[in-house]
Amino acid sequence: MTSKLDQLKQYTTVVADTGDLDAIVRLKPVDATTNPSLLLKAAAMPRYAELLDGAVAGSQGDLGLACDRFGVAVGQEILKVIPGRISTEVDARLSFDTNATLRRAERLIGLYEQAGVGRERVLIKIASTWEGIRAAEQLERAGVQTNLTLLFNFAQAAACADAGVFLISPFVGRIYDWYKKAEGHDFSGADDPGVQSVSRIYRYYKANGYKTVVMGASFRNLGQIEALAGCDRLTISPELLQQLADDQSPLDRKLSPGAQGEERLVLDEAHFRWQLNDDAMATEKLAEGIRLFARDQEKLEALLAARS
Repeated sequence: MTSKLDQLKQYTTVVADTGDLDAIVRLKPVDATTNPSLLLKAAAMPRYAELLDGAVAGSQGDLGLACDRFGVAVGQEILKVIPGRISTEVDARLSFDTNATLRRAERLIGLYEQAGVGRERVLIKIASTWEGIRAAEQLERAGVQTNLTLLFNFAQAAACADAGVFLISPFVGRIYDWYKKAEGHDFSGADDPGVQSVSRIYRYYKANGYKTVVMGASFRNLGQIEALAGCDRLTISPELLQQLADDQSPLDRKLSPGAQGEERLVLDEAHFRWQLNDDAMATEKLAEGIRLFARDQEKLEALLAARS
């Protein structure tokens, strides 16, 4: 019998949500994603000590640059063992500054290109704020493709598609967490609010001919992944990837092009901000996600400072 992981790969591009090279080699995803939290975990691994020292040595005391250099160095190592692309994230503290996001994204791409990695193998991750979406729009026009992350709300997804971003990462597990706590009970399968959010976005994109890739992210259990089998891409932790690899039971496709979706929604800044504000879950989880990534960025900077 074929494993659920192999069955899933027939419908969906599988992406590893990790900086752990051993896990990536073992589980053979097409792409991989990183973020400040994952880079902080990678920095604790002995195999990355040399990369940390190299990042510090080449940054002339600029800790932001050292973090970018380390992120790109980890990305280079991952690209050696996957056929696809690596997602590398812009400093979350820039999430409300379009110009600063653009400058940091351009620096990341420049560091990859200096290392001999073409931009076609890199996605720049940016938080799905209004300012982040505007930065992504400009980057896409300049030939730099983007991954819009911390996406919890339909308005965010609609604005990303209209901006022509390459890929979005709606956070299934964090939506689930919020509703589980708020409503005091568990959810499973198609009743899971996180699954419903991604399914709605997927249908909307396909119905309106958007080319933006939908990549479900932040999973808490196999049921969420199984309910989204057929989504364009899914980025999955090594632990859940291993569970899929160990499970030999059948996996049915749940999402496919051709299903009916909503009419196209075009949002200006005021309407975008109102729809986000009117969604307590999305407002809270977006703010929380930016804060958490910012704190881990600061911890990574402190770790790098200690090595200088």
